[in-house]
Amino acid sequence: MNEAPTPEVGEGEPQTKEAPPVSDHTTALNDAMQIEGAMGIALVDRQSGMALATAGNPNGLDLNVAAAGNSNVVSAKMRTMADLGIDEEIEDILIILGSQYHIIRTFGKEGGMFLYLVLDKSRANLAMARFRLNRIEQELKL
Repeated sequence: MNEAPTPEVGEGEPQTKEAPPVSDHTTALNDAMQIEGAMGIALVDRQSGMALATAGNPNGLDLNVAAAGNSNVVSAKMRTMADLGIDEEIEDILIILGSQYHIIRTFGKEGGMFLYLVLDKSRANLAMARFRLNRIEQELKL
């Protein structure tokens, strides 16, 4: 039996345990729904206010209506920043309700898109949710 030798650790291609980049919005939304406490997520076009894709079903919350309203929130904040001469990108906008966290994760100045995540406040780890949502946004290829 002639078997090819097994490469030694450190030889050949580097080994990594990182997840592969998210390549499509369906995978990204499914990944976001795995965040502890996630109730729903939407990928939103800021200009039109339309939810391009959604996942989850937050109780009593229509993600399509929320997408439209939150596009107004992002636009208002961008206008205010321009009026103040702040030339930076919005990373997140956090809205805290009695029982929920709503995180708006923007795609930067040029993107015109954002992720809108609804979390159950009693089950969510806000810092971890923001970290994971940031990673999903960075890996998402539109």
